[in-house]
Amino acid sequence: MTARHPFEYALLRVVPRIERGEAFNAGIVLYSRPVDYLGARVHLDARRLHALDPDADADVIDAALQAVQAHCAEGPTEARRAGPAGEEDRGRRFRRLTAPRSTIVQAGPVHTGLTADPQADLDRLLAALVLPLAAARRL
Repeated sequence: MTARHPFEYALLRVVPRIERGEAFNAGIVLYSRPVDYLGARVHLDARRLHALDPDADADVIDAALQAVQAHCAEGPTEARRAGPAGEEDRGRRFRRLTAPRSTIVQAGPVHTGLTADPQADLDRLLAALVLPLAAARRL
């Protein structure tokens, strides 16, 4: 049996008009301390975005989501793109990304689980909780 390790994850939600409080899922951030893993996957559904706010700038919101993904990425190039925070340990970066904030891209509550393969679970959670149902079924 493959060893399973605890992990934490949070959904990334897009709230195009803060005052209305309407949101949709646009990504996942997953952290596992025992295997020193931090990863993010994002998918901005522009159709959903414009259903909630026809004037929302999808490019700006996608850039914010891509910044979260870069903040979690491995390697010196990605860390430089994330700025000084990219040099922090993975646990600190996860806590920073999941801290409550009132912005268009927000993290939801942190949930936990067990994993033998954090990358596979990140992809599984993206398919189950973020991607449109038709796309998720094709995976």
